[in-house]
Amino acid sequence: MAEQFGMYAACRKVGRALLPAALALGLTAGQAAHADDYPSQPIKLIVPFAAGGGNDGIARLLGQLLSDGLKQPVVVENRPGAGGKLGVEQGLRAAPDGYTLTLISNSYSVNPSLYKLPFDPVGDMTPIGMIARAPFFVSVNPKVPVETLADLVALAKKKPGVLTYASSGTGGISHLATEAFLKTAGISMIHVPYKGSAPALTDTVSGQVDAMLTTAGSTLPYRADKRLKVLAVTLPQRVSSAPDIPTVREAGVPYDVTVWYGIIAPKDLPPAIQAKLNAAINAAVVLPEMADRLKATGEAAAPGSPQDFRDQIVKEITLWGDVVREAGVTVN
Repeated sequence: MAEQFGMYAACRKVGRALLPAALALGLTAGQAAHADDYPSQPIKLIVPFAAGGGNDGIARLLGQLLSDGLKQPVVVENRPGAGGKLGVEQGLRAAPDGYTLTLISNSYSVNPSLYKLPFDPVGDMTPIGMIARAPFFVSVNPKVPVETLADLVALAKKKPGVLTYASSGTGGISHLATEAFLKTAGISMIHVPYKGSAPALTDTVSGQVDAMLTTAGSTLPYRADKRLKVLAVTLPQRVSSAPDIPTVREAGVPYDVTVWYGIIAPKDLPPAIQAKLNAAINAAVVLPEMADRLKATGEAAAPGSPQDFRDQIVKEITLWGDVVREAGVTVN
């Protein structure tokens, strides 16, 4: 009897030891089966900005290509407000089943340093993947007496706090990216914030403001008709759409910054669905329809792993947090 009890106890002990592994195996199998069925209904892609902007355009084209690849409609839903926070919060509060995704850009990594967020920007999301990268261009209006970035830096050092620069708004990526450039170059300019990039660019072109970090889609047409001087690109390498424009680093300033777009989902998304979505996005962004659209606006496809995308977000939360603190940036 004692021997039988001992064998029973031993088996029970082994069973308890194996239970976590068995549960894990069962969960993995369940997730795999779930991924095999996924997607079985339309997918919502939240864009936390208004329709008609750059984020929206990329989301709609990507949604169309994903619809083709996943064999289910991908419906874009614009949820603008509060610098993108409202739409992101809605996306992250959705069920982690792969049927609600959110498009984000650099502002996602900026906002934690400017606002008290109702969510954890790292812990409450599942990274899916990056869509595209794009540069800023250091641009000045034709009245500014410079021809190169080195000229601009020299002029700003000669006249500290005299030159002005425009941005799409206080705390926006163009504002913080410019502040980071000024600090790295060891110069100062006066910030002139606008309510959006369009009016900021208009006043830069007209000469009301001296300089601005501009995007490729808006920059190159103005450069072509000589209404804007483009001095440098903020990527580590020159861009194929304008190979004659040097990088900021070529002017001796160790600085580069990338505008990016990517897709996230709520936390606890099953890994198998995460992998399936990542593969679908990586395939979509290199299709000719997407690649040609990106190239036309100076952007480039950025396929990669979820971990790479997560690392980029974490890195930039720290980067922009430092810029916000050092520049003393506050928003209402």
